Amino acid sequence: MILDAGVLIAIDRGTETGRALLVSVDRLAEPLHTTAPVAAQVWRNGGRQARLAQALRAMTLHPFEPADIAVVGETLRRSGTADAVDAHLYVVAERIGHDILTSDVDDFTSLRTAAPNAPQVLAWQ
Repeated sequence: MILDAGVLIAIDRGTETGRALLVSVDRLAEPLHTTAPVAAQVWRNGGRQARLAQALRAMTLHPFEPADIAVVGETLRRSGTADAVDAHLYVVAERIGHDILTSDVDDFTSLRTAAPNAPQVLAWQ
């Protein structure tokens, strides 16, 4: 599963649902992923974000590679959207074959119609 910013924020804040997600993922041995741009969206003060830092260390963090530029740009063009961070997350999810867990399902609706191997977009909360 690949996580969007809203899920990382819940983990960072230590919400009940954020903690429950980490416990259930641990029990299922489900690998978690996110992207470096998504992590950057939620990172504000590492000294106060121990839960987020710990969670990120346990995840696969996908960088925004130079080769991603064209793919993300084409995804934005096909979908008629403009958020490169969401498009990158979507491209990575499609590439690795994982579902997306997000609090903003609508943000991914247009991206989903633009992708031939569309991952599932699952609502968080």
